[in-house]
Amino acid sequence: MKKTITTLLLLSCITTFSFAQSIVMTSGTIDFIKDQQVIQFTFSYDEMLVGKLTENEYVEKKSSEYNAKEEGKGDQWKAAWYGDRKERFEPKFLELFDKYMSEVGITAGSEGAQYRIEINTDFTEPGWNVGVMRQNASVDLSCKVKKIETGEQIASIKIRNASANNFWGTDFTSGYRVQETYAKAGRELAKFFIKKAKLRKIKD
Repeated sequence: MKKTITTLLLLSCITTFSFAQSIVMTSGTIDFIKDQQVIQFTFSYDEMLVGKLTENEYVEKKSSEYNAKEEGKGDQWKAAWYGDRKERFEPKFLELFDKYMSEVGITAGSEGAQYRIEINTDFTEPGWNVGVMRQNASVDLSCKVKKIETGEQIASIKIRNASANNFWGTDFTSGYRVQETYAKAGRELAKFFIKKAKLRKIKD
């Protein structure tokens, strides 16, 4: 029994730590950010894949399964799936982006912004957690940096396998798990800008 539990825990650790996030600038330059104080963000989910399915296929599959178990549960799940974007995922991304970028005098917002970063979620892995075993949630994001006045695209950035997990392993809902991936992506994008553009912290 002890051997079985040890094996399950080992598999859980492998699942949790075997993937690494990467951020790559695929075109353009981020030098623009050195002279900015406000960056505008928009979010989209065009042609997003969920696991091996299209988003529509995944949502219909999951909502049907939940409704079969309990009438109305699938409908509630479906509403939360879409509602979490504005209520959890996007705010969490911006919260962590601001936490780090505010140290160098830059925040996310609209008023006074000259550049917009358009973020599309290309892929979502909702993950799962059954106690002794788990798979982290993760997202792949495409970021297009554009001049607001002209619409000209000046840079393209890919964020791959943004993945995070609750330290205590209590992230049993997909909404919470995915929320943490957006928090990780926001934090890592900020750190990417700070490092690549050599931004300096504001002195107290």
